[in-house]
Amino acid sequence: MKAIRRFTVRPVLPEPLAPLHDLARNLRWSWHTATRDLFASVDPARWAASGGDPMRLLGTVPPSRLAQLATDEGFLARLSEVADDLRGYLHDDRWYQGQGGELPSSVAYFSPEFGITAALPQYSGGLGILAGDHLKSASDLGVPLVGVGLLYRHGYFRQSLSRDGWQQETYPVTDPNELPLTLLREPDGTPAHIALALPGGRPLLARVWQAQVGRVPLLMLDSDVEENGAHEREVTDRLYGGGSEHRLLQEMLLGIGGVRAVRTYSRLTGHAPPEVFHTNEGHAGFLGVERIAELSVEGLDFDAALEAVRAGTVFTTHTPVPAGIDRFDRELVARHFGPGAELAGLDVERILGLGMETHQGGDPNVFNMALMGLRLAQRANGVSTLHGSVSREMFAGLWPGFDPEEVPITSVTNGVHAPTWVAPEVFRLGARQIGERRTEDALSVGGSDRWDAVGDIPDRDIWDLRRELRGQLVTEVRERLAASWRQRGAGTAELGWVDGVLDPDVLTIGFARRVPSYKRLTLMLRDPDRLMRLLLDEERPVQIVVAGKAHPADDGGKRLVQELVRFTDDPRVRHRIVFLPDYGMAMAQKLYPGCDIWLNNPLRPLEACGTSGMKAALNGCLNLSVLDGWWDEWFEPAFGWAIPTADGTATDEHRRDDLEAAALYDLLERRITPRFYEHGPEGLPDRWIEMVRQTLTHLGPKVLAGRMVREYVEKLYAPAALADRSLTPDAARELAAWKSRVRAAWPRVAVDHVEAATATAELGATLALHVRVALGELGPDDVEVQAVAGRVDAEDRIGEAATVPLKPVSGPDADGRWAYEGPLALDRTGPYGYTVRILPTHRLLASVAEAGLVAVPSEEVSEGGGVLLR
Repeated sequence: MKAIRRFTVRPVLPEPLAPLHDLARNLRWSWHTATRDLFASVDPARWAASGGDPMRLLGTVPPSRLAQLATDEGFLARLSEVADDLRGYLHDDRWYQGQGGELPSSVAYFSPEFGITAALPQYSGGLGILAGDHLKSASDLGVPLVGVGLLYRHGYFRQSLSRDGWQQETYPVTDPNELPLTLLREPDGTPAHIALALPGGRPLLARVWQAQVGRVPLLMLDSDVEENGAHEREVTDRLYGGGSEHRLLQEMLLGIGGVRAVRTYSRLTGHAPPEVFHTNEGHAGFLGVERIAELSVEGLDFDAALEAVRAGTVFTTHTPVPAGIDRFDRELVARHFGPGAELAGLDVERILGLGMETHQGGDPNVFNMALMGLRLAQRANGVSTLHGSVSREMFAGLWPGFDPEEVPITSVTNGVHAPTWVAPEVFRLGARQIGERRTEDALSVGGSDRWDAVGDIPDRDIWDLRRELRGQLVTEVRERLAASWRQRGAGTAELGWVDGVLDPDVLTIGFARRVPSYKRLTLMLRDPDRLMRLLLDEERPVQIVVAGKAHPADDGGKRLVQELVRFTDDPRVRHRIVFLPDYGMAMAQKLYPGCDIWLNNPLRPLEACGTSGMKAALNGCLNLSVLDGWWDEWFEPAFGWAIPTADGTATDEHRRDDLEAAALYDLLERRITPRFYEHGPEGLPDRWIEMVRQTLTHLGPKVLAGRMVREYVEKLYAPAALADRSLTPDAARELAAWKSRVRAAWPRVAVDHVEAATATAELGATLALHVRVALGELGPDDVEVQAVAGRVDAEDRIGEAATVPLKPVSGPDADGRWAYEGPLALDRTGPYGYTVRILPTHRLLASVAEAGLVAVPSEEVSEGGGVLLR
């Protein structure tokens, strides 16, 4: 019979074991080895059966075992030591508290998904894992972050395979009471509720669950409450599930409800209200609209409130293609705002304008979440240097007249939380070298450019470690493969071959990620005969472990999975190449350390960053990747290989795949397998070990999430907090009024005349520029007139531009024109050119392009002051 209702009966711990409850509730255990070891010692078999989840473990340990532990002096001493360590971690000063300057008192970090641990399945892929690593590293650094997300009752789907290799999805129900969560409650003990207004007067209510991620609280909104109707209860049912309106409601709850949840949390706990709001991708963009509504209640009009909100907002874009952006029908959004719905006090047309696609080729009938995110944030960034460049190109239409290099989108390259992803065996090797505390600091805080201590580790220790990790992966793969085949309908008698799958002495390649088409899961199958020869080579074989999920609605991705699975099912090669279903954090933590090569072959430049190769690198795995995302930035031949790309416009998609697959096979055959299998005088692959050493020494410090979060603090959070403090209500009104006046006057701003005093065009000479400009109703205090100079190409486009401000010397004349002058130094040889432009300027602007206005000479004016030298 089936139960009609489910609930969780919590264990009662003996008083001496009470600290176990606090240790289980704080998710620091997910990256703190000593805490995990303590829980494992409670009952090793049950710990393994629980999947390493302390909450599940404590719910299954018999009272007799708990009573035994309550009198075990050795266990109690360890428990006291670990509990004291957690208290010190939570309350002692860390990196952030030692920084000078006016740092934000609190930062709210919004994301649609968070990958903290497999025990809290609220993530689908890289975006969520990145968000989880961001929270963990903020905790390690002492950054006062508050995470905000949704609690999905079904999380993301579990993946299995049919007998013929087709992906199948199931959505297991998660009970929040079985998770390491606590309910945010009012002083009277009742659950705190967040409410949104839906069209027709229906409310959408949500409870707020709190996960404690070290020092960082993570607030998760849950609409599955009895007071809601059936439709409203399902808003937080699945991650990235449902139709367009379902997604819109999720994103309204995340953004608008998330701000309300943060306010409620601050009210109930005394936590400092955030000065900075960081939206991780556009899904949470409505948080800015809610904050505008808050300020409107306090007396600011929409424009002044918008300026105040922008000052303290950071927006991170993760997509390199327009197709990856959430876009909603304009009428759908309009129906959910305004009279009778949410934020009725705001003009719905002003809200719609925030997401309007005003750029060339944009669709006026859609609401673009990324554009809203950019318009509501004074600071924005991509997630690698290359992705920053791609983003500036992609969104340049919002700043017409500016070169892409000046579009105000910077970049902070992603990192990974090393204590989560580094295998315990790797950590212990580092601890033997420099001590446990220094190793912890090196992995969590970072700060050095190189890990030179790796150079002192003997070759034999490195190689023995790599073989141990490879052997652990072989065991893991066999267990998972057998379980997968049983799910596919195989009987035990059919599975004897699984015991011979993979070999701990064979070069092992890993490939694991989501399965959109651009990541090219099946590029390795482009020439199946050649791949088969690589797998079965008698002297230098390779073996490959593949994992990944296709989106449930992506049949194309599912066909790619099936194509690969059918290849791996071939009895000739199935001992050398495997596909493991249900890729997630638990699998990843074995997969990254156990591989020798991490393969990544996306279509360049469609990988915004990609962090799986970073996790592999921290474990001594070498990267073999297309020069995309982070690898484009940090690749060096000393510690990896770059797959050549054939991305010229004349190469069609199929031809490109053929060329790049051939390049991949060539690298494996001619350079990678020889290096792995060629042993030196000591019987070790000396050159391979040196590449492992170089990976750890040079890449290790770069790929840390600690480095990433420090960059966010220094480049984005601190300036945003300073801007937020500067934008008092009066300053916000001033800036909004100034922008309005400048925009109205800008059509009459022009560069009328440019001339240069004759000079010999030779290096070191100075050109005297004389410019006349029309400013209309504006004055010199409202603008900056600049000369822009640099090398020019064959079409006279200026590259490596330098700007020189010109000074007003007279005006306005009878025609209302102003004269500007200034020297232009000829500081480089070769083809050289200059132009002049006018920009609006104000002390509260964050960049020259912020107002999106620029005036440049007309063609007639350019003829008199254009290219100087050719």
